Amino acid sequence: MKQKLAVVVTTPPFSNLTATAIAYIEAALEEEITVVGVFFYQKGVLNASKHLVLASDEFQVIEQWKKLYITHNLPLHLCVTAAQKRGLSDESEVSNIHDFFTISGLGELVELSNMADRVVQL
Repeated sequence: MKQKLAVVVTTPPFSNLTATAIAYIEAALEEEITVVGVFFYQKGVLNASKHLVLASDEFQVIEQWKKLYITHNLPLHLCVTAAQKRGLSDESEVSNIHDFFTISGLGELVELSNMADRVVQL
């Protein structure tokens, strides 16, 4: 039986732990573990900001999240409350969130947790 994993990211995009989360997810996928989704909470929602600019010599987290989304159809959920507290909005006229992220509530975190055999928070 294939194992299922959910990941909760609470670290900002410039944190080494965010790069670790991406590497962890990639390793799980290589081991054929099903990643049911990633839930971004607290400062982790900043990973979805369109206004994030990282130096070219830094790890490009946005490109890595996009690659995981496209390549593996990996659901990327943002906590709506945490996003709003940090100035992120998906309103069509002023959206500052990358399109490959989905605004969700804590109920989605519960759903991901129920679908997974294990939940890892970074």
